[in-house]
Amino acid sequence: MYSSVYEKLFSDGAQSGVFVLIDPDKTSRDNLEQIVEKINGSKNVKAVLIGTSILLSEDFAGFVSHVKKLSKPPVIIFPGNSLQVSKHADAFLFLTLISGRNPEFLIGEHVKIAVFLKNSGIEVIPTGYMLVESGNYTSVEYMSFTRPIPRDKVDIAVAHAVAGELLGLKLLYLEAGSGAKYPVPAHMIERVSKSVSIPVIVGGGIRTREDVEKALQSGAKHVVIGTAFEENPEILREVL
Repeated sequence: MYSSVYEKLFSDGAQSGVFVLIDPDKTSRDNLEQIVEKINGSKNVKAVLIGTSILLSEDFAGFVSHVKKLSKPPVIIFPGNSLQVSKHADAFLFLTLISGRNPEFLIGEHVKIAVFLKNSGIEVIPTGYMLVESGNYTSVEYMSFTRPIPRDKVDIAVAHAVAGELLGLKLLYLEAGSGAKYPVPAHMIERVSKSVSIPVIVGGGIRTREDVEKALQSGAKHVVIGTAFEENPEILREVL
């Protein structure tokens, strides 16, 4: 029915839902089967993201392969750097940190893995990554040497999103960051979603059913849950 992961998840007829983020630095392989079983048991989990801010794990590709063998939803790499790459996933978010001005995360990291990705056959989804102020100094802010878009500067967020669309990106990711104190504001999600014709996903600080519903109602195609799932895998029953 679908010719690509992108079409399956982001076409007009695709049902909205939740992406679960698994951090290989915080997840033991001994627990993977139990964790993924929770994911497989929720009909509203549409994809599994794998990624981390640093990468302390010695076998990222093996971790991805293990999750892929267990998971019913598509497995997508959400890389924190160019070390986080594997041909075993269903797709790869080719992230461009368009909210920042650090050239390494605008093009530098991409060049390091571009040829590998092209030759691997993995589906690559060009994604505009936009960091939004969350009330905390987050890991991604520290590691990327970039400042987030202020929560009250919606026009700035819209301008970045439109620029990303005009550059040819196929997806926008509004991110408050891992362990964010506050999620991306609903009015920012709404304005950004209405300003572009490409899909928007939202993550960071999503902890409750209300957070999920508010983001989806504001125009997000999918919502990403990471830290909350790490702390309580049963949250999938609570928020969906």
